[in-house]
Parts: sequence; structure tokens; C-alpha cells
Amino acid sequence: MEQKQNIEVFERMPVPKAVAKIVLPAIASMLMVFIYNIADTFFIGQTGDELQVAAVALTTPVFLLFMATGTLFGVGGTSVISRAIGEGRLEYAKKASAFCFYAAIAIGCILMVSFWIFMPAILSFIGTSKDTIGFAHEFLKYVALSAPFVLVSQSFSNIVRAEGRAKEAMNGMLLGTIVNIILNPIFILGFNLGVVGSAIATVIGNIIAAGYYVLYLLQGKSILSIALKDFQVNDKIMTGVFAIGIPAFITDILMSVANVILNNFLAVYGDVQVAAMGVAMKAGMMVVLLQIGLGQGIQPLLGFNYGAGNYRRLRDVIQFSSLCSIIFGTIITVAVWLNIDFFIRVFIDNEDVVKYGVIILKAMLLSGPVVGLLFIFTSALQAMGKALPSLILSLSRQGLVFIPLLFILNALGGFNGIVYVQPLVDFVSILLSAVLYFAVSRSMGSKKEQPQQTPAGSIGAMTADAGQEAK
Repeated sequence: MEQKQNIEVFERMPVPKAVAKIVLPAIASMLMVFIYNIADTFFIGQTGDELQVAAVALTTPVFLLFMATGTLFGVGGTSVISRAIGEGRLEYAKKASAFCFYAAIAIGCILMVSFWIFMPAILSFIGTSKDTIGFAHEFLKYVALSAPFVLVSQSFSNIVRAEGRAKEAMNGMLLGTIVNIILNPIFILGFNLGVVGSAIATVIGNIIAAGYYVLYLLQGKSILSIALKDFQVNDKIMTGVFAIGIPAFITDILMSVANVILNNFLAVYGDVQVAAMGVAMKAGMMVVLLQIGLGQGIQPLLGFNYGAGNYRRLRDVIQFSSLCSIIFGTIITVAVWLNIDFFIRVFIDNEDVVKYGVIILKAMLLSGPVVGLLFIFTSALQAMGKALPSLILSLSRQGLVFIPLLFILNALGGFNGIVYVQPLVDFVSILLSAVLYFAVSRSMGSKKEQPQQTPAGSIGAMTADAGQEAK
């Protein structure tokens, strides 16, 4: 009965209600990600040591690498699984989820060991100075332990939504975040461990989050599987996950690389500017991550209806979500803008850092009202399994657009030019994503649109059949 209700959301529930039901937990999950990511900066900022704040800011790209790899399996797996459920291929969905689970663990372990081995080169690459390298080393030494757990929690916070379990997907992130928030002040301020305490809290929080998803999947209530017998890489499972996951991974990797390059540019101006960028980016994450939650939240809904051939409902979801994104983005952007000094000062009460942080955050907020459209169009392309458009968008945003603009604006305006790179990149990326989506949508429109019905062999049909047999 519960699974039948989940499919009802995908197939027949009115679009506004369906979007709200599946998106609100996804937005809440992203809020948890936001809180999780700012907890370390906030509590380290309470020490009043801008060097420790700068060190954590410099190591952010490293943690983004872990999350990017988790996104590979999370986004790729969600696309494959939601389309498979829409087509009624439930065994295939099980095999895809098992592949994502074991592949995430294996690659997470490889990343963990690699970071320990190549730590000196990594510290040099991310732009640490002689004053921040010690703090950055201590932080990364422990954070590397979290790699397998970050990959599992990041992957399955997305994948679990593919079967309509948005609440369960949210709960894992919520649990990990609560643990992290509780432990951060205890370790950082209570035990006076500084960045080491923050790193330990991060590791424990991710272990708890990953453990939640494992327990959920082992209870037998899910149609997904992490059983070793279901693990396989053939039958286009691995290629299907990677085809959509790799563009999403590239987006996050380029974001991490762009962040490193940005920090190296800012290091020329001083550690205060690096700390200010780190604080501003953390504050600005609230605007962006909540809109990412909207975009990622609708992906299972889009994937199911694409797999079921119900293109009319797919378009209705995109149109309604786009309107919600603009309204939501405008409200949250205005709220942050009106309290911008507070949002910077909440991290660190250092006048120099606050001064530069306000300048940076004001620039970032310029694209706030409309940046959600980028994530909606991107999720639509991913949900439909359109690998090439997804790849083009991934290469463009943080690579082909961001990096050249960073060099150009730094040359033209120095620090004041750098702060306007991200909003300009956002506007260009939104336009490109819209063009790619509408190009794909036109070709999709040439196919026969099917009525809103339960595909043969789907969960809904199976549940209905079971009900008839019971009678």
C-alpha cells in the first residue's frame, strides 16, 4: 500500500501537490547539507582565528571532490532507477542501486588512501600559505577518513528519492547533520581541538548518515537493493549510471578546481581575502543549495514520467517548478541581502573579513532569483538520460566559462573583478541550459504522448494486481 502511494505521486497526483510532496523533503535535505557545511566554519570562526577559517576555506574543494564522486552515483543512479521504475523494470532498478552502493564504497576507499599518500602535493595545489598549511594538513588528515561514508550518504540521499521515499532520503542527511552540529562545539571549543575537532565531527556525522541508509535498505521495505547478489556492471548498468553521473561529477569537479584556482588568485591579495571568500561562499550556499534541492527533488518525478512516456506531465512539472524557483529564489535572495552583514558576521567577528565578505556576497546574490532555473533544466536533462547535453553543460559552467572569466576579470579589475565572476557565469549557464533543454524538448515532442496510466509491470500495476488477487 505504501509503495502504491509513492507511485501515485509519480503518476496521477496533481502536479503542484506532487512537486510539493517530493520536493519539500529534498529542499530540507539541502538545508541539512547547508547547515552541515557551515557548521565547521561557524564554530571555528568562534575561535576568532582567521588562519583556521582560511585553512578550512582552502580545504573546501577537497571535500567537494568527495561529494562530487557521490553525486556521480547519486545523480546517475537516480536517473537510471527512476526511468527503470517508470518502465516497470524493477529488478533492473535493484541491480542499479546495488552497483551504486558497492562502487561508491570502493572508490571512497581509493580516495581515502590516495589523499593520505599525496597530501603534500594536495596542500600545495589548493594554495595553502606557510601560515595555513599546518591547519589544512591536520584537517584533511582526518577528513580523508570520511570519503567512503560521504560517497554512500551522498549517493543514497538521491537514490532513495527515486522510489518516491523523499522523507527517508531526507532523514539520513538530517541525522548526520544533527550529530555534526552537536559534536562540532564539543570538539572545537570544549576540547579546544580547533580544525582537528571539526574534522572528527565531520567523519562521525558522515558515518551516522551512511549507516542510516544502509539500515533502511536492509529492512526490506525498499524496492532497492544493496545485496551483493544484485551487484553487476553489465546490461548497461554501469554505462547507464556513468553516462548521466559523469557530467554531474564533472560539474562538481570543475567547481572544486575553479574554487582552487579562485583561492590561488585571492591568495595574492592576502589570507583575509581568502577567509572572506570562504565565509561568503558558505553564506551564499543557502540561496544556491535550497534551489538545487528543488531541481534535484523533481528529478525522480521527471525520470519516471519520461520512462513511462508521459511527456505532457513531464513538461507540466518543469513549468510549475520553474515558476516556483523564480518566486522562491527571489524571496530568499532578498532575505539574505537585507541581512547581509549578519550572515557574514555570524561566521566570524573580524572586521576585515566582514568588510570583504559583504562585498563578495552582494556580488554572488545578483543571480540568486533565477539561478534555480539552471538546476531545473539540468535535472531535466539528467532525468531524461541525455548524456551529451548534460556533458556540454557540465564542461561549460565551471570550466569553459568560469576559468576564462576569472582570468579576464582579475586582469581588468583585480579583486573587485574577481567577485563578479560567479554571477556572470550563472547567467551564461542559465541561458545555455535553457537552450539545451528546449532543443531536447522539441525532439521529444515528436514522439507519441501517452496518457497518465500505470505502465504494465510497474509497481502500481503490481500492487493493483495483488489487490485483485486478495479479493
